[in-house]
Amino acid sequence: MARRNLFQPPPPPEGSAPDSASKEPKTRFPNTGAMSGVKSTLKDLSSNAVRDIAVEVIEEGGPKDRLSFSDADVAALAESIRTHGQQVPIMVRPIPEKPGYYRVVYGRRRLRALKQLGQPAKALVRSLNDQQAILAQGQENSQRLDPSFIEKALFATELADTGYTQPVILDALAIDKPMLSRMTKVARTIPQEVIQQIGSAHGIGRRRWEELADRVRSHDLDLTGIVARLTLTEDAPSDARFGQVADAVGRHLKAPASESQAPSPALSITLSDGTRVAEIKDSARSLTVKLSKTETPEFARWMRENAEAELTRLYEAWRSDQKTD
Repeated sequence: MARRNLFQPPPPPEGSAPDSASKEPKTRFPNTGAMSGVKSTLKDLSSNAVRDIAVEVIEEGGPKDRLSFSDADVAALAESIRTHGQQVPIMVRPIPEKPGYYRVVYGRRRLRALKQLGQPAKALVRSLNDQQAILAQGQENSQRLDPSFIEKALFATELADTGYTQPVILDALAIDKPMLSRMTKVARTIPQEVIQQIGSAHGIGRRRWEELADRVRSHDLDLTGIVARLTLTEDAPSDARFGQVADAVGRHLKAPASESQAPSPALSITLSDGTRVAEIKDSARSLTVKLSKTETPEFARWMRENAEAELTRLYEAWRSDQKTD
């Protein structure tokens, strides 16, 4: 039996008059077979096309994968775009609750420069959910921008704090679980205002950031207070600013040791007749009262027997004075 062509209409019933119109297919391009593949290909090409979008309808937001860039960086990029045009498109995704508006996925610095110029942005538009957007953002920046260790650490920590699952964070940054743990430990230990003052510090690797974080954590340091006494200027390279902070922490940790090597002079308590009753030594960690068994043996013995009661009485008297004040 001959096979019927599926793209041709069925034959008319027996006995019916031939109809010229019935010879034409009812659906010229059915959504099956080869035509379906063509439509899919056209859809893919459309989604990959770069579009010009007004910068006024593109919003920033979401986790940041880089430390804040300076006005000078944006101005330099704007001048380059003015001269050579926008060479690399940004990526945006539609905002469902605001039709006609988009949120940037990656290319924030380019977007700032284009806003400064008042030019539309060349953009790839993708309908991505939050997780897909984070993956695209992390992978694009890791491959093209080579962010520093501390930038990755801040990005990973912000993703964790905003509820992204660990597998998504690992895929976005192309790291493993131990590295994620190290990154978040550093980012949670060193205050963000200090990190902002230091900057991206591309020449400072994981080990030195971890050493700084370990010192801050193990000694319970007020790193913000230590850095407040420094002069960290934007003119100095970011790596140099990190060095200033690390050196200041080292000096701070050495200070107590130097104090203990040079204790305060001992205070001698003597009576009006010249008898030496006690000697008081004050160091960084203790106050020591030493009684002389040679010059006042009876008093030293009495003090030993009554030290608990007398010291308690002195302490209570001092505390009472504190409350009165």
